[in-house]
Amino acid sequence: MSTPFTIPVDDDSTTAVAYPAADARATLILAHGAGAPQTHPFMVAFGHGLAERGIETVTFNFLYTEQGRRAPDRALKLEACYRAVVDAVRERSEERPLFIGGKSMGGRMATHIAASPDPDGDEATPAADVSGVVALGYPLHPPGRLEKMRDAHLPRIAVPTLVVQGARDTFGTEEELRPVLARMPAATLHVVEGGDHSFNVRRKSDPSKQEIYDAVMDVIADWIGPKPKA
Repeated sequence: MSTPFTIPVDDDSTTAVAYPAADARATLILAHGAGAPQTHPFMVAFGHGLAERGIETVTFNFLYTEQGRRAPDRALKLEACYRAVVDAVRERSEERPLFIGGKSMGGRMATHIAASPDPDGDEATPAADVSGVVALGYPLHPPGRLEKMRDAHLPRIAVPTLVVQGARDTFGTEEELRPVLARMPAATLHVVEGGDHSFNVRRKSDPSKQEIYDAVMDVIADWIGPKPKA
């Protein structure tokens, strides 16, 4: 059973939904993509499914979505919202290991706040204190725009990172991702064979959407690992 709650974000607030797990071994914050809120069936399916696998899952709306706007906020505002959610969830997570991630843009924002500051940049915000990052369909570049790579910050992520990518993802193929992830301290790539950016497949002989989701959630649960010993 999911439970909604409110999280203050500067002078605003947003809605989050907790999917509790019996004897949870970790908490995972999962952010939505650019074009759909946390109520999208993809987000709800992963919230319930991961909770069934012993991982308390929390979804939330970025402020622009919460306020009914279609265009995403600028990256710094998205990151600030995500950091506020991390702070709020940490207070409720009973000292369990805390992971962050998301679908597409949500996963990208998770990687941003998990990365240490750029030594040559102006921003000095420290990396969020989390145990790992899960990116579901990482948007390495806009489709067909290889000159717009979104990888500069990735090598500055010190914690383990799991990227789940469809083999047909036009936002970043396996061949494009592997050399990027090789520059990261602890990155793992899982490829959904035949999948697109949302892990959808084309052939009737391929696994069903639910089977694919289940397989991906099994990968996430195995990657997060067992409950730490007391």
